[in-house]
Amino acid sequence: MTASAVRRLTVAQALVEFLAHQYTERDGQRHRLINATWGIFGHGNVAGLGQALLESGPETMPYLQGRNEQAMVHAAVGYARQNNRLAAQAVTTSIGPGATNLVTGAALATVNRLPVLLLPGDIFATRPADPVLQQLEVPYAGDISVNDALRPVSRYFDRVMRPEALIPAALQAMRVLADPAETGAVTLALPQDVQAEAFDWPEEFFADRVWHVRRPAPEAAEVAAAARAVR
Repeated sequence: MTASAVRRLTVAQALVEFLAHQYTERDGQRHRLINATWGIFGHGNVAGLGQALLESGPETMPYLQGRNEQAMVHAAVGYARQNNRLAAQAVTTSIGPGATNLVTGAALATVNRLPVLLLPGDIFATRPADPVLQQLEVPYAGDISVNDALRPVSRYFDRVMRPEALIPAALQAMRVLADPAETGAVTLALPQDVQAEAFDWPEEFFADRVWHVRRPAPEAAEVAAAARAVR
C-alpha cells in the first residue's frame, strides 16, 4: 500500500473522522448520520476520544457536554426521534459507573428502534495495569468489564481490541444504526490503550458513505384490510 493511500491516526481520531463522513439518504435528501457527540470524560476516554474530539473541532464533530450519562443517552434518543431516525448522536463515557449509567437509555433506544451510538471506554487491552480505577473485577473471567452490561440492551455490540478491528466494527455499527427495522443502541466498547494507539488507515475508510433508507410502499391488500378494520 502506498504512503499516499493511508493516513496515520490514533483509533479515536480515526473513529471521529469516520463518523463525520457517514450519511443517510431518503427521498433524495441526505442527512448526517452522527450529528454530534455527547461526553463526560474520565478514566477510560479522556486521553483517547477526549483528545480526538478536541483536535477535530466542531466543524468535524460537534461536542455536547453532559452532566449525567443516562441523561445524555435520553437526549440523544430524543434527537433521533425528532429526526425520524435519519440522524443520531453518539455518547462517550469513562469506564465504570459512567458506563453502567448508559444501560437504561440504551434499553429505551433498542425497544423503540431509535438509533444511538454508545462509545464507552473499556479496560486496557494489553493489561499493563489491572484492575484500574473503578474497574469491575470478576474473579472467574479476565475479559469481562462493566460494558458487558450493555450487551443485552444493544442491537449491536463490539469491543475493539485491536486498531484494525475498528474498520469492520464501525461499518457494522453504521449499518445497524441506518436500518429502521434493526436500529437501536449500538455499542462500540473502546479499550483505553487501543483508543490512543496509532495505525495506518486506508483513505477509503474516511470517504463519504451514504446509507440509503428504504421507504417500502404499502401493499394494496394491507391498505384495504386496514380500511375495513377502521370502518
